[in-house]
Amino acid sequence: MKALLQGVCVTAVLAGGILHAHSADLVVAMPSWPSGQASANIMKVALEDALKIRVDVQEMGTLIAFTGMDSGAVDVYPEVWRPNFDPLVQKYATDRGTIHLAPHNVAATQGLCVTKKAYDLGVRDVADLTDPAKAKLFDTDGDGKGEMWIGARGWLSTDVEQIRAKSYGYANTMTLLEMPEEVGMSGVDAAVATDRPIVFYCYSPHHVFQLHEIKRLTEPAFDPAKWNVVLQADDPMWLSKSSAPVAWKPSSFSVAYASSLASRLPQVAKFLDKVDFAPDEITAMSYAIEVDGKSPSDYAREWVAAHPDRVKGWMQ
Repeated sequence: MKALLQGVCVTAVLAGGILHAHSADLVVAMPSWPSGQASANIMKVALEDALKIRVDVQEMGTLIAFTGMDSGAVDVYPEVWRPNFDPLVQKYATDRGTIHLAPHNVAATQGLCVTKKAYDLGVRDVADLTDPAKAKLFDTDGDGKGEMWIGARGWLSTDVEQIRAKSYGYANTMTLLEMPEEVGMSGVDAAVATDRPIVFYCYSPHHVFQLHEIKRLTEPAFDPAKWNVVLQADDPMWLSKSSAPVAWKPSSFSVAYASSLASRLPQVAKFLDKVDFAPDEITAMSYAIEVDGKSPSDYAREWVAAHPDRVKGWMQ
């Protein structure tokens, strides 16, 4: 729970995560992917400069962030991806009304990608991954099965990719790897540098499409009747009860914040409703953090300094 006592915010354990006691007027939950890290810090710098409030950015998982916004221990989450987070949006925004989604959405995509080398070797459709001979093209440890990065542990998309692998059948021919994004992307970089085929979960906006020649695997179009996804957090039998043998639904993401902000810090709520990052800006954030190696806080200070009129518009 969060109590504001003379400007000091004290937080406690939330859903398996710990938010440490701190002095701040606003808590921004920071996801583990690069654009989310950059945008969380841009919000911090802009709000601190303009409103002279104290903003604390804390890295945490999505489920903890949503639970925190529901209870009041967390105020802002910079990138709510949909349909990934739809069950959480339904529970906390639609049913409970404790979380508000800002009106601006950034168009996005999700799916499976290969490098040009893999594409040229004939891996062009998701069904190709179920072919043992083609799957073996991605075998780097000699066990006869290919390997593919499906996302970081804790990402809701990673759970969905496990479901899709089971549903399509390539869970039998491919070893599904869960690891931090920087490790997964380093594998892509190394594969391109050595002209080796690789397949991996991909999403955009993202710098990988700017850095390398990447091809998306084709797959059956999204069909809501065939998309039955149960979250791991909701049911221990989630994987066996789920099925999704189709492409992802067209995706998007937006800022979310605790509904209580509208009355507690109305200027902040107004600001968050006007944040309108464009896809190319999200790609630039990803590139700066992952490729150029800038820290999210340094990048945020540079971005805010370079966009004074933009930030001023969000404040009006």
